[in-house]
Amino acid sequence: FDSLPPAQYKETMSSVLVWIQQAETKLSTPQVAVADYEIMEKRLRELKALQSSLQEQEKGLNYLSTTVEDMSRKAPAEVSQRYRSEIEMILGRWKKSSVQLVEHCQKLEEFMSKLQRFQNDTKTLKKWMAEVDVFLKEEWPALGDSEALEKQLEQC
Repeated sequence: FDSLPPAQYKETMSSVLVWIQQAETKLSTPQVAVADYEIMEKRLRELKALQSSLQEQEKGLNYLSTTVEDMSRKAPAEVSQRYRSEIEMILGRWKKSSVQLVEHCQKLEEFMSKLQRFQNDTKTLKKWMAEVDVFLKEEWPALGDSEALEKQLEQC
């Protein structure tokens, strides 16, 4: 009986597996080019929430690892190997999801920063174009008015 996992082990295992599956599903959502800052902010909030839940689930993962170690010392070799293989598979999926989550957050923050700069640059350019449009629609000075022509030349 010492080599059998406690009930909490099975519950924790189930909980961690469900979390990993949900995280993998959320992370497998194709990354699309979005030009709407609010949508990008919403996605970043979702990813940050996923990171928080990852930290909460880490306790369960640590519990599983320690329990497997304890059971391995008491269990026959084949049973011990089965539990070790199971936890290694889970740890591999966990690590992959964790890395993907960090990468997605970093990329999204980078894209949001670029989009913000682009929007600011576009706003500045539109303002400049409006000013140029006003200038171009101004009445041209008479040909003999060299002072007004010089002033307009400077403005150009």
